[in-house]
Amino acid sequence: MPPRPRVIPTVTSSPPPAPKIPTITVGLRPFDPAQPSAGGGLPAVSALLATCSARPDGGARFVFALEGRLDALRLPAADAPCSDPLWRHTCFEAFLAAPGEDGYREYNFSPAGPWATSRFRRYREIEDSPVDAAAQAPVLTADRRDGVLTLEVDLPSALLPPCPVLRVGLAAVIEHDDGRLEYWAIHHPAGQPDFHHADGWLLELDTRLVAQ
Repeated sequence: MPPRPRVIPTVTSSPPPAPKIPTITVGLRPFDPAQPSAGGGLPAVSALLATCSARPDGGARFVFALEGRLDALRLPAADAPCSDPLWRHTCFEAFLAAPGEDGYREYNFSPAGPWATSRFRRYREIEDSPVDAAAQAPVLTADRRDGVLTLEVDLPSALLPPCPVLRVGLAAVIEHDDGRLEYWAIHHPAGQPDFHHADGWLLELDTRLVAQ
């Protein structure tokens, strides 16, 4: 009788979890990239990058880098007074929410220095009690050189939703010298620009994971 073949059991294992990345950099894109630039020339914005990471104190850090023909844009001057909402002019934005929650927070950051934040119960339903922004303000640092505008924002943990892991949406409103507004985001899930649409918040930030 021939010997029986030896059966080697197959061991299956789950794939290792994806490594967590402490610093995330993404490229934002305009709502309508096919829209012609004013005068038919090169677009005023050639690239817009956004970075998010955790701070050692449990807060968050955002860096926006806008590259292009800055003289073709309306960029608020430092400490310039503004009576309009920040999003009516060039500003950078972040949306933060706890996974699985309807509530979220919106943050607007102007390269001139002013900032604003609002708390929402659910989609575009703002809470009556505003965030206590006076308790601890973020630190904004703007730099403009060699055709690049950079805005760094250090957001303290007191202004974040009370959850260590956050869904993040990053966006920007860019005002051109003719007054036209352009809307940039990681992803545009709706038929019109809508930074409040949760399907556009594609990033996840673990505030316990600090870059070394």
